[in-house]
Amino acid sequence: MGGYMKLSDFLNQSCANLNHAGQLSRLILSIADAGKQIAALVAKGKLAGVTNKLDIINVQGETQMQLDISSHDVFIDCLSTTKLVVGAVSEELASPYYFDGYAVDTPYLVCFDPLDGSSNIAFDGVVGSIFSVLPAPMNAERSEAMFLQQGIHQIAAGYVLYGPATMLVITLGAGTHAFTLDPDTHVFELTHPDLQIPAHYPEFAINASRQRFWEAPMQQYIADCMAGEEGVRQCNFNMRWMASMVADIHRILMRGGVFLYPKDRQVTDRAGRLRLLYEVNPMSMLIEQAGGKASTGRASVLGLQPTQIHQRVPAILGSIKEVDLIDQYHQR
Repeated sequence: MGGYMKLSDFLNQSCANLNHAGQLSRLILSIADAGKQIAALVAKGKLAGVTNKLDIINVQGETQMQLDISSHDVFIDCLSTTKLVVGAVSEELASPYYFDGYAVDTPYLVCFDPLDGSSNIAFDGVVGSIFSVLPAPMNAERSEAMFLQQGIHQIAAGYVLYGPATMLVITLGAGTHAFTLDPDTHVFELTHPDLQIPAHYPEFAINASRQRFWEAPMQQYIADCMAGEEGVRQCNFNMRWMASMVADIHRILMRGGVFLYPKDRQVTDRAGRLRLLYEVNPMSMLIEQAGGKASTGRASVLGLQPTQIHQRVPAILGSIKEVDLIDQYHQR
């Protein structure tokens, strides 16, 4: 027990040579505080009424739960106290939220999914929060266009996982690092510094119920994996699916494999099912800073130019050799 670096100390060291060093540290600490508050709500579950479904459909066409709204409000409150954020894009709002009282040189924009995998709450499953920090354009008018930045421009990204332990996983552009919340001191401590994803691990995460809608390249890739030692891969693969991107990406960061939410021909009005700005971009930054790769099957995720704040894209994230191979399937 003990001997771990506190999040605040890590940020002081890691941000020292970055622009707006003290401000970025304060912003990440405010997001960590939001994670602590949401973790407490998740832990109360039915006792706090957070598992209740509401008669409200959000902009994504999904039925909201009380915890979706509560988590969103916690994020907004914590970001507001910093006076460092011009505006935020949330999964729960159709349009950006703009903060009062910011100055022309206020440095940041934040995109976030306040509660990823919220359907898991009904049976006490793992959920999480995802966030992306972008630079705020100087003297720009408030508009959605401010947020339409390529993932390569992210200043920081991360998620909070609410599981048996509450964990904060972040990157500031120099590696991916995981912190565990000490339930006694309520302090995040660095327990997994500089995570590295193995180049290959025989495990994939995919929603197999959508198989009949996948494109031919993904059909073939999964078929080859399922063929096991007797097939062309000459290797037995495991399949995992948690119905929470945070949970599946966390497992991949800890031991390897690939997360797959491929293009789906049933959904004709969009290229994929996951949102670029506050799901796929931040997770892609974390994955690539840990030595993995992020692709749509046809292009690098972090190089995509967003066209809408709730734009959806295919996602293929994880061990670099597997992602490279899946790209080859698509090229063929």
